[in-house]
Amino acid sequence: MDTMNLWHLTGWGFAALAFAALLVGFSKTAVSGANTVSLAIFAALLPARASTGVLLPLLVAGDVLAVLTYRRHAHWPTLWRLFPAVAAGVVVGTLFLLWADDGVVRVSIGAILLLMAAVTVLRRRAADRPGEPEAVTTRSGRLKARSYGVLGGFTTMVANAGGPVMSLYLLSAGFRKLGFLGTSAFFFLIVNVAKVPFSAGLGLIDGRSLLLDAALAVFVVPGALLGRWAVDRIDQRLFERLVIAATVVGGVQLLLT
Repeated sequence: MDTMNLWHLTGWGFAALAFAALLVGFSKTAVSGANTVSLAIFAALLPARASTGVLLPLLVAGDVLAVLTYRRHAHWPTLWRLFPAVAAGVVVGTLFLLWADDGVVRVSIGAILLLMAAVTVLRRRAADRPGEPEAVTTRSGRLKARSYGVLGGFTTMVANAGGPVMSLYLLSAGFRKLGFLGTSAFFFLIVNVAKVPFSAGLGLIDGRSLLLDAALAVFVVPGALLGRWAVDRIDQRLFERLVIAATVVGGVQLLLT
């Protein structure tokens, strides 16, 4: 079966999806949140609801590669603290997808992308401020973990866009680069695998989406390898500016479509 014809994709459209898949791998091993650009590309070229189902297995593939790369650096107490709130957010996101049609999902993805861009800007400004991060064992720290967990679960279920939310939380909790990458790798692997039954139950993952995933998964691997090579070399400030700009453009495009 011709996967491109099945989705009515042109050669350039498939090339754009392949680039987005490469970015997925890169984001998992280098700059978390860069896959918001992938989200915008998938939502622009595929039906908005279906795009989340196609992207999810590619994210899982990237998560597996990230876990294999950074598995020794995960901080499990933080993960256990987040999971109950994230589960609640995933359930809310699933109920939203049951109600929302394709147009509402497209607008929601666009709005979420713009929100994530704003969150990323706030994250970068907060990272520039002196002072110690708030302890997660305090009452306010636990409330912050629950708030970020619910928002992260909702955004990752509706739009696979939980990366910037969790990036903000992990950075505010004082994680350095390797601890950040290791903890987020396990976090998203567990959360994304848990989302698969929900997405399949909603009809977002089926034989047609898996065929396209099979054609695109090969591009995730070189992206992950490139990210591992670049993580100690990349000018992250410049790259985050580019990611923010691309995310804003993608979000505005989806809102206006």
